[in-house]
Amino acid sequence: MQLLGKTNINFVGLRKYAFFLSAILVTVGAIAMVQLIRGQSNLGIDFAGGTSVQLKFEKPFQLDKARHALEINGFKDCELQQFTEGNKLLIQVKKTTAIPLGKVADKIVSIFTKEFTDNKFLVDSTTEIGPKVGKNLQHDTIIAVIFSAIGMIVYLAWRFEFSFGVAAAVATFHDVLSVLGIFHILGKEVNLLLVTALLTLAGYSLTDTVVVYDRIRENLRLRPRDPLADVMNSSINEVLSRTIVTSLTVFLVLVPLFFFGGEVIHDFSFALLIGIIIGTYSSIFVASPIVYQWRKDKKVRIRTRR
Repeated sequence: MQLLGKTNINFVGLRKYAFFLSAILVTVGAIAMVQLIRGQSNLGIDFAGGTSVQLKFEKPFQLDKARHALEINGFKDCELQQFTEGNKLLIQVKKTTAIPLGKVADKIVSIFTKEFTDNKFLVDSTTEIGPKVGKNLQHDTIIAVIFSAIGMIVYLAWRFEFSFGVAAAVATFHDVLSVLGIFHILGKEVNLLLVTALLTLAGYSLTDTVVVYDRIRENLRLRPRDPLADVMNSSINEVLSRTIVTSLTVFLVLVPLFFFGGEVIHDFSFALLIGIIIGTYSSIFVASPIVYQWRKDKKVRIRTRR
């Protein structure tokens, strides 16, 4: 499918504008990362520690009434998610409450028993995560991301050239930090579901970048005497339609998930939606131009067979 006709856009020539925009996105993302490490972000109970209780009511209930019942009993900062199917309510309380961690679930159940006398309920599940577990999850997540980056650089350095591996890793981290920064600005919660979305995005972005790199490698083999900028521009233009169609297809799948998927996956699908846009942008305007900026005055010793 050809969404665009033949294009001749000077992507490498636009690199300064792209680098400026990317610098803003990455700076915001870096600030968000620092705040995350300091524990100053809006951390979910996965990382901050806390209690999660899910109740199943016999009849439909009003979410405002449930929130009011919790607030007048000392739970002002808890998060509620209502599932209309099955009349379920998910309550998440962070460890900042004055009530000891092991007693939070019992307290919540006693509140709803007192306030919802005309609507009986069952406790579907309770989960308690201590601060130490949250810290361990943060540590394990950072280690996983570091090892992923190293593996990515080694693989692309072996397949193409070291500069390609570093540029792909930079572009991927650019995407992850950009999404994290946007989430930080919007005050959205950082939890394991977001980490899952970011790792999914990293895989997508890398695959998109490799498609462009493969075409550059083919054209370098066919046109070894042409300037590197010309080869890169023509390569990106040749795969531009395919890149946009692929991204658009994924985007269209995520849109209904964002609007109709429910509260649980709302932020997950939102992270992927903006991540697809940023990932497509970086594979076109960031990954290859970084290689060009690095290698423009030197011969690229790229592997021509793999």
